[in-house]
Amino acid sequence: MSKEQRARIDAMLRRPRPEGARTIEEIRAGFEALMSQMTVPGGIRTTRTALGGRPALRVAPGERPRAGTILYFHGGGWVSGSPEAALAVTGHLVTRTGRTAYSLDYRLAPEHPFPAAIEDTLGAYRALLDGGADPAAVVFAGDSAGGGLAVTTCLAARDAGLPLPAAILAFSPGLDATRTGESIDAKADVDPFFTRASIEHSGTMYLAGADPRQPLLSPAVCADLTGLPPMLLQVGTSELLLDDSTRLAARARAAGVDVILDITADVPHVFQAFAGDLDEADEALDRAALFLDQRLRAATV
Repeated sequence: MSKEQRARIDAMLRRPRPEGARTIEEIRAGFEALMSQMTVPGGIRTTRTALGGRPALRVAPGERPRAGTILYFHGGGWVSGSPEAALAVTGHLVTRTGRTAYSLDYRLAPEHPFPAAIEDTLGAYRALLDGGADPAAVVFAGDSAGGGLAVTTCLAARDAGLPLPAAILAFSPGLDATRTGESIDAKADVDPFFTRASIEHSGTMYLAGADPRQPLLSPAVCADLTGLPPMLLQVGTSELLLDDSTRLAARARAAGVDVILDITADVPHVFQAFAGDLDEADEALDRAALFLDQRLRAATV
């Protein structure tokens, strides 16, 4: 069934899109419409709240939550997306781990370019710490642009002298604003979601003229990763962004970081969002939940 599932999802992602440049409103509406097709698990409770001065969505399991907090950063190329759009991923993490997630509504470009998103994610982490959260019982997680933020927020926290979280979990993270990975071009014919042009369009709005060769924009090629907590990077072979993860993993290992690079064959960008409709997505989320359980269990025993 998996081959048929992959083919069905590939066809859905390749449906014709409007030609020509799209407005930011059209980009955001299109992304929300796509994510609304994903399966959100039952048995979760969502509450609107705030964290570090930004809106957030608290996603809790139906039963009494276990110890530990997932601080989640949604995807959308730094220009679109929302905590609600990411529920297909956060909901499955919450149901699989029994732990509460806070999904942050960070500011988006082009209205708020770099470094606004990192200021917001770091502010949310500070708010958790100020509220009494044990950093050893917090994990950063995110998908796509949010997966990149899970890494760069950790770098920003380290450089600010804050205690680091227990782990980083990144799904198909965007980690290289220089766009120098070979997969950007090598995977052009197999990636059903991205083109180089689409990635560079959103990236230009996020950078707003900033030099991409700096650690908080391109950690896969520019960052010193020394001291970062254990991380799990999950990515598919059908992704233009594949090399963002492979190169970060190599740099992390060289820096002495405990890193797991989890590559799944023939699946698209953030394939975990298709949980319930794609076997590989459910299996990957099971592995992600095990990783989080192991890191948080180690922190609370």
